[in-house]
Amino acid sequence: MSYADQIFINNCKEILSTGTWDRDHEVRPVWEDKAPAHTIKKFGIVNRYDLSKEFPILTIRRTAFKSAIDELLWIWQKKSNQIQELGSHIWDSWADETGSIGKAYGYQLAVKHKYSEGEFDQVDRVLYDLKHNPLSRRIMTNLYNHHDLSEMGLYPCAYSMTFNVSGNVLNAILNQRSQDMLTANNWNVTQYAVLVHMMAKVSGLQVGELVHVIADAHIYDRHIPIVEDLIARTPYDAPEFKMDETVTDFYDFKVDSFSFENYEYHPFKVKIPVAI
Repeated sequence: MSYADQIFINNCKEILSTGTWDRDHEVRPVWEDKAPAHTIKKFGIVNRYDLSKEFPILTIRRTAFKSAIDELLWIWQKKSNQIQELGSHIWDSWADETGSIGKAYGYQLAVKHKYSEGEFDQVDRVLYDLKHNPLSRRIMTNLYNHHDLSEMGLYPCAYSMTFNVSGNVLNAILNQRSQDMLTANNWNVTQYAVLVHMMAKVSGLQVGELVHVIADAHIYDRHIPIVEDLIARTPYDAPEFKMDETVTDFYDFKVDSFSFENYEYHPFKVKIPVAI
């Protein structure tokens, strides 16, 4: 049984059985028909994934890992805020008429700052420190720039990564302010597990733990029947994660640099409604 499935199932059961509803409040998100999109939530969920043992991808439904990795590279490699440079349409609802999501996500990672060692953007600073200052406790990125929030198409959900080296093992913490469990949970876990693998590979380190901290883990009201069906399924074993071992430069990774062998999953043909 995939460990990612176990965590997802346990998280959802906990939210549905002991979570807090927001039905007695006015809420910002709405459905396509303009009805309010209410949620049931748990505060402060923390999940730990040992990437050295197993890649955390769901089998109770298929995770579209190529699209997930494409978005990851759009943010972390291209450092882009232009949806025309993304292979999917997942950001269309938050882009303006020019195709920009404003000063969000990749834009924040691309901003350069001066340090004693030179000028770096956030990604290149992480790469530099992992090679030259691996014992630093300051290796992190942050997308939640209050100065620019008013110019963002969407406030960052997964907003911070903290990298920490123990011996020759790279661990990381993903901080997330908000998590739509059905739509985005394993999408984000898959993305940032891949990112830790990438960072470890080009830094000459072994991959370790990914710790996922979720402030507001929620399930939307119209998602509950879908979630209940998913968590009643019997998971398969996790597939084997493969990465192109010839890549030594972070910016040389492509979507096709990653694959999964023996990825067995349950069919999932439901169109998930998305609250905006």
